[in-house]
Amino acid sequence: MSRRGGGAAPGAPGMQPTWSTSNKEMVGCSAGRSRLWFTIGGGILNEVYYPRVDIPQIRDLGFIVADGKGFWVEVKRLWQHTVDLLEPGIPAVHIVHRHARFQLTLTIVPGSERDAMVIDLALTGDAELRPYALLSPHLGGSGRNNYAEVADQGGRRVLQAQQGPFALALAAVDGAQRDALGRASAGYAGTSDGWQDFARNGAMTWEYDSAGPGNVALLGELPRTCTVGLAFGSSPEAAATLALTGLFEPFAATRERHLKGWRDWYARSQLPPEYLQCLPANCIRQFQISAMVLRIHQDKTYPGAMVASLSVPWGNTREEREGYHLVWPRDLVECAGAFLAVGATREAGNTLRYLRASQLADGHWYQNQYLGGKAYWRGVQLDETALPVVLVALLAERGALEGTEVADMVLRALSYLVRHGPQSDQDRWEETAGLNTFTLAACIAALVCGADYLPADARELVLDVADFWNSRLEDWTAVCDTPLARKYGIPGYYVRVAPSQAISDRGALDKILTLRNLAFDPGLPAAAQFGVDFLQLVRFGLRRPDDPFILGSLRLADALLKVDTPNGPSWRRYFDDGYGEHDDGSEYDGVGRGRPWPLLTGERAHYEIASGRDPLPLMDAMARMASPGGMLPEQIWDAPSIPERGLQFGQATGSAMPLAWTHAEFVKLVASRALQRPFDRPEAVWRRYRGERPIARRAIWAPHAPIGDMKAGVTLLIVLPAPANVHYGFDGWQNVSDASTTPNALGVHVLHLDTSKLKPGQRLDFTYWGVPGGTSAGRDYRISIDAS
Repeated sequence: MSRRGGGAAPGAPGMQPTWSTSNKEMVGCSAGRSRLWFTIGGGILNEVYYPRVDIPQIRDLGFIVADGKGFWVEVKRLWQHTVDLLEPGIPAVHIVHRHARFQLTLTIVPGSERDAMVIDLALTGDAELRPYALLSPHLGGSGRNNYAEVADQGGRRVLQAQQGPFALALAAVDGAQRDALGRASAGYAGTSDGWQDFARNGAMTWEYDSAGPGNVALLGELPRTCTVGLAFGSSPEAAATLALTGLFEPFAATRERHLKGWRDWYARSQLPPEYLQCLPANCIRQFQISAMVLRIHQDKTYPGAMVASLSVPWGNTREEREGYHLVWPRDLVECAGAFLAVGATREAGNTLRYLRASQLADGHWYQNQYLGGKAYWRGVQLDETALPVVLVALLAERGALEGTEVADMVLRALSYLVRHGPQSDQDRWEETAGLNTFTLAACIAALVCGADYLPADARELVLDVADFWNSRLEDWTAVCDTPLARKYGIPGYYVRVAPSQAISDRGALDKILTLRNLAFDPGLPAAAQFGVDFLQLVRFGLRRPDDPFILGSLRLADALLKVDTPNGPSWRRYFDDGYGEHDDGSEYDGVGRGRPWPLLTGERAHYEIASGRDPLPLMDAMARMASPGGMLPEQIWDAPSIPERGLQFGQATGSAMPLAWTHAEFVKLVASRALQRPFDRPEAVWRRYRGERPIARRAIWAPHAPIGDMKAGVTLLIVLPAPANVHYGFDGWQNVSDASTTPNALGVHVLHLDTSKLKPGQRLDFTYWGVPGGTSAGRDYRISIDAS
């Protein structure tokens, strides 16, 4: 076939772009100032992020091995490779691809001083074979509108691409640092790229000079041994300069500098040595890798900020990517707690400072945001307002606040909780409004943890609210004598989410609560829906492990959510979860079926610790659910294997891998096992409750949380958002009186009514109207005195 050379490639704009698979075998970055983050999948470089941890700039950089006579292999499709680290817990990656005719060895490290990846390549075996680099730019986080060209940089051949303010360059040198890039071509993915050339012609026959705008790809011929540099900058020339600069230092020196940077980071942390005592080797290895993964997910422009995952769930089927490349306050706090567990207090403190900087004026945080603090989704999840306050307490317990003033942040966050809780617009899974046990556990813990940072009147109020919400947990979120309770012989259980109306009306639990992510909603009442969020009540010390409702919920979760896999047990988030692959293994597309989460195996293991049992079997299960490289997935496949879709029973699905939160859970699990208590259980919460249901001295009524009953013998606090006069009476407006609210430092206005003498069966009637600048009820309210 005649060679096609020169000029612009045909086939614009190329195929629809996608990302690479979310199943990462390894992730990495430099411990130095380099602003690159990389992922490995299929034994090649996948997405590389620059200059922040949330902007992927390529889809992948892979390799073809060919003899020019019709034989060719793209090594990522072989799946005959190993991925190892040069040293435990350090992301310097050694990959070996094996084939009957050759062995291709890749050693991949990021530069420590510049934004360049360096790959040492060696091909052995059949002497007729040569390697080719195949690069797919997705600059600026998109495969659309990229430009690619084969260029010259000072007499050296360089592959370049550009889109907007971002550019990349790929160069290669031999052992004498001479230009090693041979024939090259630019094309459109799916039509005129190098892969299509080999697929159609069995050899490299196209040498196009440029392609774009569109979904472009670059191909370059390499010698059998060489070093490849991939760099990023603000222009093709800048990227080429960085790539070549990195190649003009011996690879061994670059590698050693990278290793030393990570060794120094571990030396600065203060991991208690007893954490790893009596642990099997696979759990020690997983702990090291998980600590590494967490460090890698931190950004360098915004210290303390982290994305949820350096992967794109089901990325090989789509280009949408934002969700897991955002900052989620909940995930951020969970990861900061893991940094504390490995002694990396500086990283955890940076997270607190980042959270303080991005807190909104009214006290809450966005559901998620870009690294710079701009909102992405604006939903409200109260656990994401509560958990930053818990982080304050965890840092303070270890003397690690480093002079950061937190009183204002805590005051505003707790004010928001009191003014909006106990119900949340969304639960921790971003789905349903109402009352959720995980969210409530986080809120109650935050109110107790943060009380000491408040003025006296605000401190008294938040502790009263915490005690009241804690005392009403079962009234609001647990059910008894349901068909499920009778079937499994349990006294009752906590529901997944109770409607907000359950605060004043227990009958609300019998109403249908819509489930998301399902093609057809089953129409289940809230009382028939359950999940695993109740475990947080034990973890934070609000309930004993042997509390009857905890045990009942546990039995239900084990009967209906637990999946025993070849690697050990795991649990689904809740019954009828729809976030996961379809039954045929096809990707989640807005609906599907939820699969087990290794994260929840870790949460169950924390319950075992709180119960006085060794969590090692579940810790081992988590480690076995990781990829061979130690990446922990968001979800695992819970059905017979479907090899053609890459789904193996007990191993990662197409969801996120690695999930930083899951790695944080494993790290904290190791620390918790050594301490024989949950590592992230705040001391203030344990001192106040010790797992026992409190007897609240005051009931709390607020317009957004209008309780319909209260226990006998307690007093009432009416909490309003603005000043008001309260008109009240008893048993049908008898013995009426008027009183005015007083301001509280928490930013609300309160009235304390002594209702302690009221008997069961009596009731309080009241309304309120505004004073200048105040608020008005516009209706009458009634609170009954309950005998139970």
